[in-house]
Amino acid sequence: MSRQSTFPPKDVADHLLKVSLTSKVRPLSVGVAAPNPEPLTFSALLRARAHERPDQLLYTFLNDGEVEGGSLTYAELDRQARAIGALIQSLAKPGERALLLYQPGLDFAAAFFGCLYSGTIAVPVPLPRRNRSLHKLLSIVKDASPAFALTSSSICQMLQSICGESPELRQLRWLATDQITPELFEQWYCPGVTGDHLAFLQYTSGSTSLPKGVMVSHANLISNSAELDAGWQHDAQSVIVSWLPHFHDMGLIYGILQPVYKGLPAYLLPPAHFLQRPARWLRAITRYRGTHSAAPNFAYDLCSRRIKREERDQLDLSSWKVAVNGAEPVRPETLKEFAEEFAPCGFRRSAFCPGYGLAEATLKVTSARIDEPPMLGAVDVDAFARNRIMPALATRERSRTVVGCGGVSTEMGVVIVNPRTSTRCAADEIGEIWVSGPGVAQGYWNQPDETESIFKARLADTGEGPFLRTGDLGFLMNGDLFIAGRLKDLLIIGGQNHYPQDIEQTVGECHRALRLNSCIAFTVDGGRDEHLVVAVELERQYRPVTQSSFQDSASGSRVRGQLDLKEVVQAVRGAVAEEHELQVHTVLLLKPGDIPKTSSGKLQRHACRQSYLEGRLKEWVA
Repeated sequence: MSRQSTFPPKDVADHLLKVSLTSKVRPLSVGVAAPNPEPLTFSALLRARAHERPDQLLYTFLNDGEVEGGSLTYAELDRQARAIGALIQSLAKPGERALLLYQPGLDFAAAFFGCLYSGTIAVPVPLPRRNRSLHKLLSIVKDASPAFALTSSSICQMLQSICGESPELRQLRWLATDQITPELFEQWYCPGVTGDHLAFLQYTSGSTSLPKGVMVSHANLISNSAELDAGWQHDAQSVIVSWLPHFHDMGLIYGILQPVYKGLPAYLLPPAHFLQRPARWLRAITRYRGTHSAAPNFAYDLCSRRIKREERDQLDLSSWKVAVNGAEPVRPETLKEFAEEFAPCGFRRSAFCPGYGLAEATLKVTSARIDEPPMLGAVDVDAFARNRIMPALATRERSRTVVGCGGVSTEMGVVIVNPRTSTRCAADEIGEIWVSGPGVAQGYWNQPDETESIFKARLADTGEGPFLRTGDLGFLMNGDLFIAGRLKDLLIIGGQNHYPQDIEQTVGECHRALRLNSCIAFTVDGGRDEHLVVAVELERQYRPVTQSSFQDSASGSRVRGQLDLKEVVQAVRGAVAEEHELQVHTVLLLKPGDIPKTSSGKLQRHACRQSYLEGRLKEWVA
């Protein structure tokens, strides 16, 4: 079928979605050529799509970010998911866990839906890197206790040596889904999954602690997808383009599940190929007339700084209606620079949709709506340091521009709470963001105490709740949610609050040799007070200067690419002192790749601080 053959209002799935979201009664059921109806889940929804539009293109994978590789129609994905689901049903009971280890590609999508089809709880994880610690993967295996692992035959061969060294991995049953007999789909049967059943465990990135398995139900997923659609208004002409990792909540839910929810085509790129050449992402939007695409703030920065003019001249971004910016603090400078850089390509600043969410809320909490330009606010820096929100005076120099992450919808509730007293903050106070609503997940797997304290919080004075404690700091202004930072990352120096991301941005912009998004600021006990430490990576093209090579023997000038480390340290200290009125006690200049990050690119501040205290951060010295 063509993309024009959409079927609202006769589209069974869309009709039932509409009914379930506007009614307070239990959602109506979807059944495709089945005698008994079943609750609305993504497995039922995919089967409805496959029945109504079997030959419509769903996913196209771009092998290197440019050349088309495999593709799947709704019928093809349904058939593969049934075959995988049937094999799982012959080996395991519903509710058991399955580890999913895949390279970027369409095999993962089939395996994930195979788990949904069988009632198995999927556990998507990133592939372990060569010569890197297996600590995170092994901690997930120990916590989730999967009965087996799904992967491809090529990954099975690659992991043989790793499994031999790890009893936890060796005892797993490994299934290569690309070797499953296609005819097995005939043996699949409906497992009777309801909205309350768990769909998958989304392991947190571990940016502040060991990864924890967020329990996401089928109902959570449907509710979240409805929220995404309400704000960003996908229609029959919409096209999603995504390079986000499939094991990350935004990559999985928006890049893979949302297209099924609305019956849209999606074009998927490998994350590594985007990072190698950011223009590939924007070229895919140009080529396929992408209308919706999401990325963290750093990705837009990367495009502004690394896409060359000749590459930019070949782009046409006029089709891009929704450019989601989320998963990390949204910078006003990033929005401004990207909009100006790509305006000649047809990009509209109003396409930016800053948003806030987290795995514990399935994905989205708030987001700017389509065609609403991002809300910016100027606040007084000194008041901000005292947890107060005060509009900056036009005559006052010390101001900070903050970006709104959209208004609160009718489905999700947000309150700003004093984390010490568990009471609501005043309208002009910064506090912890507490969230309620159908998108809030069921808790942490095998961690009842953490689940009770994080997912079932109540206001101390009124008893209102339960709420999800996000651990993030923020405030509400003019109906929009603004993010101030993470509660655990907050730096208190000299009695004043400082947000590490602000210091990190200042450092990253103070010298050409420092890498953007590769800086971490933290404090250590200095006895009488807290000492500020800054760790930052150098760009690859620079090398420290030694005494013998400081000057070129012929000209007396510095050799290109060489770097005086003392000059860089002075630049860091000067910029932080001027911008934040802080003294940097220690500056650590590191090699590229030495800053600890999660698999999704988030800075691991706690891990960095711990490495410093244990003497494991190796500074690059001349």
